[in-house]
Amino acid sequence: MLWAGFLFGLVGSLHCVGMCGALAVALPGTDGPRRRYVAGRVLYNLGRLTTYALLGAAVGAVGQGLRLAGWQQGLSVLSGALVLALVAVPEAWQARAAAALGLGAVLGRVKARLGYFYQRPALGSLYAAGMLNGLLPCGLVYVALAGALSVPGVAGGAAYMALFGLGTQPLMLLVALGGPLLPWHWRGRLRRAVPALALGLAALFIVRGLGLGIPYLSPRLSATVGAPAAPGRQQPASVTWCHGPAPQP
Repeated sequence: MLWAGFLFGLVGSLHCVGMCGALAVALPGTDGPRRRYVAGRVLYNLGRLTTYALLGAAVGAVGQGLRLAGWQQGLSVLSGALVLALVAVPEAWQARAAAALGLGAVLGRVKARLGYFYQRPALGSLYAAGMLNGLLPCGLVYVALAGALSVPGVAGGAAYMALFGLGTQPLMLLVALGGPLLPWHWRGRLRRAVPALALGLAALFIVRGLGLGIPYLSPRLSATVGAPAAPGRQQPASVTWCHGPAPQP
């Protein structure tokens, strides 16, 4: 399922250009040497990827806890349902929900620090600005995190979100280096593909969680590693070694 994170980031980068392209174009450090200019833009985007990976690790830890509680395949259905909900709820409502949860003050501090680093062209400041950019409210990131919830383990969640960030890198880096590359009317058309892809990912997560017995796509829980044997089947009493029967204790 890790490939889904990269694919979603690749298509979703069109959304990123519309929402955060202006921030990328306005990065400081335009007066320095060309090599330093390019390095600063690369570090900015690596900062975004770092934040996404850390958020993925946190979500992966939550998912791991739910798996230990017996939510193995139900967790995949939950991820799909969350993706559907995030697609259906307008981003303006998501912002209101964040404010109702008391996250407005945190977001205000993030924006203040982001403005601070935008005044400093140092390479470290550009990397820090990228990390803070990854914390700004974004429906696309929320959908990706909902998908990362169903990826096994902390490392899996981090890898899923890192691949999501990697998928957004090519177009965002080109925008940061050369300004807007697509006409506005084309950006609007291509951004319509993002909800369609999100719906496809939601369907994939839900089908996977239903355990329909489809190899690789929707395996049954009993067929997964570590699952109990099917009723009526006995586990072998002993294991035969390649040089004869196993030694008795």
